[in-house]
Amino acid sequence: MEGIKLRRMTPADLPQVLAIETECFSSPWSIRSFKFEIEQSESIFKTAVLDEQVVGYVCLRTMLDITHVMNLAVLPQYRRKGIGIMLLKDALLELRRLRPDIKFVTLEVRESSGALKLYEKAGFAAIGKRKGYYHSPDEDAIIMGMEIVE
Repeated sequence: MEGIKLRRMTPADLPQVLAIETECFSSPWSIRSFKFEIEQSESIFKTAVLDEQVVGYVCLRTMLDITHVMNLAVLPQYRRKGIGIMLLKDALLELRRLRPDIKFVTLEVRESSGALKLYEKAGFAAIGKRKGYYHSPDEDAIIMGMEIVE
């Protein structure tokens, strides 16, 4: 989408990010969770900004030798415009630059989520299921993974 700028998240972005989180998820992260992730050296936190407004974000965190997509959200009115995949690909490029030793990325997504297509388009594939992983409403999670190849 034209005009979108991708950049690292800063603490100043937190009010807008929290508003997106609350709008997009039935069990949103707390501001404390976001602050924790921003402070982690093993986290990559990116925002998509349009006209000074944060319209989406992604958070990846590396634990030992695997990176996990912790969170990805785009405001509903900006979905299906390529912002989610832009964020994900940008974060994965940064991951490759910072941690070339990482060879696998995972995530969980609601079984009914439209984001399944986004993740498949980005190269992720279903590798398992977590029964009862989500609440409000109760739902299983699809575990997805992607091997990072050079």
